[in-house]
Amino acid sequence: MPEAALNVVLLRHTPEPEEVVAMAAKLCYSASGVDELKQKIEAKDQAAFVEKLAAIGHLSPIEHVSFSFGIEGISRACSHQLVRHRVASYSQQSQRYVKEEQFDYVVPPSIKEDSALVKEFEKCMAEAQENYTRVLKRLEELGYKGETGQQDARYLLPNAAETKIVVTMNARELLHFFRVRTCNRAQWEIREMAERMLALVKGVAPTIFGKSGPGCLYAPCPEGKMACGKIEEVRKKFGVKKNN
Repeated sequence: MPEAALNVVLLRHTPEPEEVVAMAAKLCYSASGVDELKQKIEAKDQAAFVEKLAAIGHLSPIEHVSFSFGIEGISRACSHQLVRHRVASYSQQSQRYVKEEQFDYVVPPSIKEDSALVKEFEKCMAEAQENYTRVLKRLEELGYKGETGQQDARYLLPNAAETKIVVTMNARELLHFFRVRTCNRAQWEIREMAERMLALVKGVAPTIFGKSGPGCLYAPCPEGKMACGKIEEVRKKFGVKKNN
């Protein structure tokens, strides 16, 4: 069984996201009609205004833009964490309808540090595959064919099994997601996935996400006594200078 490789793709996003945010925000403060406001906003750079929104905490206009990601090569353990973010939409590959004839899996970095542990891990994955296949075959013999058998045989599949998922979040929820999931204390797999997602959205909405990242970038660590103790290292990683 091959090891899964993480792949994160930005499938779609709201066109001109920062202009949309500016339109929504300026409508709150302007007597102009929608058409007039649209023309004014399209005629100038909105970066400074969008930055001001973030500075004063007026974040509801950011909810008007959304981003859809295609993600593969993550484990079921990771996807279970991901779907806890409830202000989002998810479409995940089903183990009920998709037969796991040869499932891929994710190997944690700590396991990879020891060759003997890697072999033990791979053995467990192979045994899980064998058990799944054997039980599914017997269920089919008993008349539970297709998804009726697969929905019960999947109970034997491990959390390490690879999954694929499409995720859509609005920008405000993404800011929260990045704040908690790019943190050093986040689990390694969802942290790596979140960092890749952040890099992608920065490319299309650099002002909205320019200062996005873990909660310690511009303020004391919100984890308190649970802090990782590496705040300067984290800030350097995200390009934050000491005097910021």
